[in-house]
Amino acid sequence: MTIKNAKDLVAEANAFVDALSADAALKLLAKKDAVFVNLREKDELEKSGKLKGAVHVPRGLLEFQADHASPSHVQAFDPAKHLVLFCGSGSRSALAARPLRDMGFERVSHVTSGFPAIKKAGGHTEGGA
Repeated sequence: MTIKNAKDLVAEANAFVDALSADAALKLLAKKDAVFVNLREKDELEKSGKLKGAVHVPRGLLEFQADHASPSHVQAFDPAKHLVLFCGSGSRSALAARPLRDMGFERVSHVTSGFPAIKKAGGHTEGGA
């Protein structure tokens, strides 16, 4: 049996998912069919702020909040929408894309360098210390 580490899993996920640069992702903000999903934890948002208009769903709750049959379903998860996932570095968002695809969401992308790159690229942010 081969033991994989987290870095291996992220590399495999990146080969599977549509990876976007921050600049490419920000071009999608104007599209009505794009939903940006912030997978960072609450304390990360409090420290560094958040992308205006993004839906906040911590990574640990993603599958439950994407599930239309779940009591904690978040309305923004619409299979007709293009889901653009991002986190703090691009690792959690890469890993999160596959289960969403397995759930039937066909258009799922992730931002390779995460929120810091979005912020640096000029994404409209709010809050943070």
